[in-house]
Amino acid sequence: MSIRGLLVVLLLAAATTAGAQSTPPTQPTLTYQVDVGDRADDRFRVRLSVDGLPAESDVLQFAATAPGTYQVMDVGRFVEGLRATGADGREIAVERVSTNQWRISAPADVREIAYSIAETWDTPVEEHPVYPMAGTSIETDHVLFNAHAVLAFPTGMQDAPIRLDFRVPDGWTVGTALGKDAEGRYVAEDYDFLVDSPILTGDSLTVATTDVGGAPVEIYTYAKAGQIRSDMLLESMKAMLEASADFLGGLPVDRYVFLYHFEDPPKQGVPYGAWEHSYSSEYVLPEAPWSEGYGQAITDIAAHEFLHIVTPLNIHSEIIEHFDFEKPVPSRHLWLYEGVTEWESHMVQLRAGLKPIDAYLTEMAQKIAADRTRFDPTYPLEKLALTSYGDEGQAQYGNIYMRGALVAGLLDIRLLELSNGERDLQDVLLELMGRYGKSQPFNDATFHQTLVGMTFPEIGDFLEKYVVAAEPLPIAEYYGKLGIDYDPAGPSFTVREDPTAEQTRLRAAWMGNRPKA
Repeated sequence: MSIRGLLVVLLLAAATTAGAQSTPPTQPTLTYQVDVGDRADDRFRVRLSVDGLPAESDVLQFAATAPGTYQVMDVGRFVEGLRATGADGREIAVERVSTNQWRISAPADVREIAYSIAETWDTPVEEHPVYPMAGTSIETDHVLFNAHAVLAFPTGMQDAPIRLDFRVPDGWTVGTALGKDAEGRYVAEDYDFLVDSPILTGDSLTVATTDVGGAPVEIYTYAKAGQIRSDMLLESMKAMLEASADFLGGLPVDRYVFLYHFEDPPKQGVPYGAWEHSYSSEYVLPEAPWSEGYGQAITDIAAHEFLHIVTPLNIHSEIIEHFDFEKPVPSRHLWLYEGVTEWESHMVQLRAGLKPIDAYLTEMAQKIAADRTRFDPTYPLEKLALTSYGDEGQAQYGNIYMRGALVAGLLDIRLLELSNGERDLQDVLLELMGRYGKSQPFNDATFHQTLVGMTFPEIGDFLEKYVVAAEPLPIAEYYGKLGIDYDPAGPSFTVREDPTAEQTRLRAAWMGNRPKA
């Protein structure tokens, strides 16, 4: 199974003044140097330059996890030879105080911190292997770089501006959503933005570009055997991208980057998967001969990751907004971030006429079967979210793409029914984007009440039954409202050829055949 939808969001921390005459202190810039021209021993060599550190920033923090991965990563396990030096080149004592933390004895005197760190793909670990799309790979012909899996930050300086001097061999192509300064260094407004912007580079990357809703979209692809190229991916994905822009009434980003990595599975961890970011998404997939079917499968995955520009980029709670790299804190609304996005990825294509209704219903039937046979259908979605960093929750995690998508689809039908076909889940998502957006989170504890206040009282009962609890899903009842029969023995769906007038009207609205406000 493809583990996907690992969420990362751009944190926009706004400084506030204490009074009319006070000005907040300026965070010193953190400058990292990573030279992947030196790829010996599957290790990154890192240098962090600073002009002294505040006393409260005496601990260097490596990521215990990363936003949206919902897994323990403990990046500190991969670090070797960490040392700090002063302006005169003399070494400053450092002490490892935990798996992911090193304490610096004289932070004000530090001018450089240097260390090497092993790639996650091919480095054996006894537990908690890192997801490949959230990890690192450093090979002779390409490099996959995720900042949280390579770079540490001094505590208290998560919001400091960052410059990244990322040096690649001559002739290599670099794919990333990061921009550069006048000196050719990548820049990020803070550590979170850097983590939100992976890098794929190599000597044989293929590139394809297009324009979607006025925003440039770029595709960078590494394929070990050269069987898959960016132009193939673009041809397969272009209609989906345009349909997504129509679904959203335009793109809420001014640029988007796809990063694709095709080859043999890594030696450690889940073999394949994908990970969304605010302005890019990253895919680690098996390389196979190109076919229309494989192209559609990749497009379905890309639709999911691309539509994360709705949730969590523009709709997320304060727990996501203020991410803790030291101690993972889950948001209870994984059903919204992942389940709703998975539903969107298929519904966008259905409503645009890119996916036949029978194909859509077959996919829903497969999700029902998976909910029954591969996971515990009595395990609530909210509990899954809150336990996702532990072994118990991880065992059920994949069901967020199965039961989570089914619940979103039922919520869409229920909203259409209550509004007499005039308002669906797509409309509610657009309203939530307008209400919140990138820099205004919702309250994690009270979001359900907010959603009920924006819609109908009956939605509160729906959320209690199917998100907070795990009552049997009313598949037959809800799809029956659309004139679609459900057979749980299959499971399978059959579209009636002679629906009632009310079923015909609601089905048309469900298919998107109505004017949008």
